[in-house]
Amino acid sequence: MNSDPAASSRPSLSGPPVIVGRYAIYGEIAAGGMATVHLGRLQGEAGFARTVAIKRLHPQFSKDPDFVNMFLDEARIAARIRHPNVVSTLDVVNSEGELLLVMDYVHGESLSKLVRIAGAERGFVPINVGCGIVSQALLGLHAAHEAKTERGEPLGIVHRDVSPQNIMVGTDGVALVLDFGVAKAAMRASTTRDGQIKGKIAYMAPEQFGGGEMDRRVDVFAAGVVLWEALTSRRLFAGQDVAETLGRIASGKVEVPSKFRPEIPPELDAVVLQALASDRELRFPTALAFAEAIEGAVRVASSREIGAWVDANAAMGLDERSQRLSEVESSSHIVAKPVASPVSARTSMPMVEPTDLSTARTLVVAPGPPSALRKVLGFAAAGLGGAVLVLLVVVLLRPKASEADSKAEPTAVSAPGPVAAPPTPAEALPTATQAAATDSAAAAPDSASATATPEPPATDLPAAKAEAAKPETTATAKPRVTAHTAAPAKAAKPKVNCSPPYSIDAQGIKRVKPECL
Repeated sequence: MNSDPAASSRPSLSGPPVIVGRYAIYGEIAAGGMATVHLGRLQGEAGFARTVAIKRLHPQFSKDPDFVNMFLDEARIAARIRHPNVVSTLDVVNSEGELLLVMDYVHGESLSKLVRIAGAERGFVPINVGCGIVSQALLGLHAAHEAKTERGEPLGIVHRDVSPQNIMVGTDGVALVLDFGVAKAAMRASTTRDGQIKGKIAYMAPEQFGGGEMDRRVDVFAAGVVLWEALTSRRLFAGQDVAETLGRIASGKVEVPSKFRPEIPPELDAVVLQALASDRELRFPTALAFAEAIEGAVRVASSREIGAWVDANAAMGLDERSQRLSEVESSSHIVAKPVASPVSARTSMPMVEPTDLSTARTLVVAPGPPSALRKVLGFAAAGLGGAVLVLLVVVLLRPKASEADSKAEPTAVSAPGPVAAPPTPAEALPTATQAAATDSAAAAPDSASATATPEPPATDLPAAKAEAAKPETTATAKPRVTAHTAAPAKAAKPKVNCSPPYSIDAQGIKRVKPECL
């Protein structure tokens, strides 16, 4: 890799990470002419953390205002792409002199490294595996080419830098294309270095050098170069320098892959040559058409087969990556932002946040003393229950008293008699027995009323005595001590304080006032 003046500021897994905004940047896992790729951790609220891949652009790019603007614009457009075969762009950070592209972390290896490993140990990538990887990448490219705005207008996204380095193959056997938008900004950058563009030129279509309009077919051409190299474990156009590379591309001369690997079928040779046609009108019109042609020529490997092959051929590198990942996720260097402990409504006990980010998904309920709020709520509930009980008693008893009065109204006595003593508070409450006696008295005939019938309990003794002392005009006159005489007595009740109709004793229990019933 080229020397970088910012190398001393790069984080390592053995030391603390570099914190930029809400991201912690750890040691690099890949490097290129434009940027280095690092393991990173997204730090969220309440102990939330997520492992991500962070592309950290070299300082000369992050300090160029024109490049930064183009990069941010293209990254926003690339964020519109959503497909299983495209690495999602999660965030773009331009802060503290850093320009970061935050992406989903893919546990796997780049296709370029897998081809190198296969060439060094076993000679070739299996035909069905190589075709399966490129076919999946083409599906991701097609999704990008077809991406639209919120209003349904085509975005016209073209990758411009399809290469084995920009195709990641996970251990789950899924191939993903990355770096949408970055290549376009890089090609517009005013400062370039020979070493950084050499690898990109080797995958460029002829029309990219003429400065004309480019469409999705430049990505079809680049994918054809990737497939040719994956099948043969050789470089197609790369020369000793830029001039030689450009000359090979301009010549349009391409050897069939079967020349270097006889087991490749002729049908696949024809597909590769069509994708690599110098005249873009002769190429596949879309990446989807290219993928369908591959699948029609040979049987492509499934994701399960590709994942097994990746595990078998990149075991050493993946084991090292897994160890790094474990160190990052269990690192104690990241300190979560302080968050107020939430209170559970059910337990009224504090929820303790875990301090170890490896267990950040678990919330531990810590025991604590009973809350004072529970006592207050208990007293309030008891008081409310007492009030409801009092109102229920009043509602149930008042209709019965009125009914008894209405039934006792036609009943008369033959002669005035002594008035009964006022009832005690305990007797003041009408009972079912009293109501039944009143009903019986109302049903008895007038001729059988030689003796006094039970009267409703009087509520005002002076008023009753005054009524009894009045002279009778005739022997058959009805006594005035009837249900109607109770009405004036009831009118005097406002003297009693019945608002509220209960009292609270020393124990806080509500007692119904008998005189208010």
